[in-house]
Amino acid sequence: MKKSAPRLASIDLNLLVVFDAVMRERSTTRAGKRLGLSQPAVSHALKRLRHMLKDELFVRGPLGMMPTPRAEQLTMPVRAAMDGLQEALEPDEFEPGTATQSFKVAVDNYAAIVLVARIAANVAKLAPGLRLDFRPSGTLNVLDLLDRSELHLSVGASDVNAERFTRKRLLQDEFVAVMRRDHPLSKDELVSKEALADARHLEISSAQFGNETTGTETSARPKRQTGIRAPILSAARILATSEFVCVLPLKVAIEMTRSRELAYRGLARPPKAIETSMLWLRRLDNQPAHAWLRNEIAKAVDSLTEGGSR
Repeated sequence: MKKSAPRLASIDLNLLVVFDAVMRERSTTRAGKRLGLSQPAVSHALKRLRHMLKDELFVRGPLGMMPTPRAEQLTMPVRAAMDGLQEALEPDEFEPGTATQSFKVAVDNYAAIVLVARIAANVAKLAPGLRLDFRPSGTLNVLDLLDRSELHLSVGASDVNAERFTRKRLLQDEFVAVMRRDHPLSKDELVSKEALADARHLEISSAQFGNETTGTETSARPKRQTGIRAPILSAARILATSEFVCVLPLKVAIEMTRSRELAYRGLARPPKAIETSMLWLRRLDNQPAHAWLRNEIAKAVDSLTEGGSR
């Protein structure tokens, strides 16, 4: 005989809150800390839910509490319901001066260098109690974390085109060549394709934008001399003390050349521009706090200038 599903009215909704916390934390102890409950209280709640749903839900494993297939099936509906209830309880208007929310925002290397400081400064002035948790997107499964509401927003390169997400383009940026101020290539306003091919290159190992091609044709392209690969944090020092050249987005180059004896020059045949977007769950389009943060990020983009000396 087919098992009958428990009626929603018979379920203590607090049990679903506990289920969601354990699913996120994969630990009854950490889930308890998240909810302000003791570990025995969390275990007792899980025991009640297991009995009600007639499934183990979680089994202990080397990586913590591992969900059963039934628990995996419940995860997204429960999380969506919890998030929806939380959003419904929030005020219709967002007051930044008294806000105490926390936002988790994934950023790629470009956004981290060019935008994060501006966003943080703007938000700190207007909403001093609001907490921003910026996370490097290169180490994350961004779409999965957005779906699970463990990220609120992603800022960076994105070509996602799915119905459940909203994507807003923020800006495009051209590529330039960065080098020390007295580098032979700094004498010209534009670096030719041939000159760039002859130069020794620093490639950025920690960011996709550091490995862009240096021309639009796929055939007969001069081979580039890659002399070294290094993380973006090492790039300024390497370039300032060597003959290396690095192809970077213009706004990254501007930030990098502010405090170093470095210069940047345009490219006669630049690669395709880099594009940065915001990505979030469509159901948050009209959520007041989320909409306010997106607006502040857009303002930070608008405030960008192309100042800086070459």
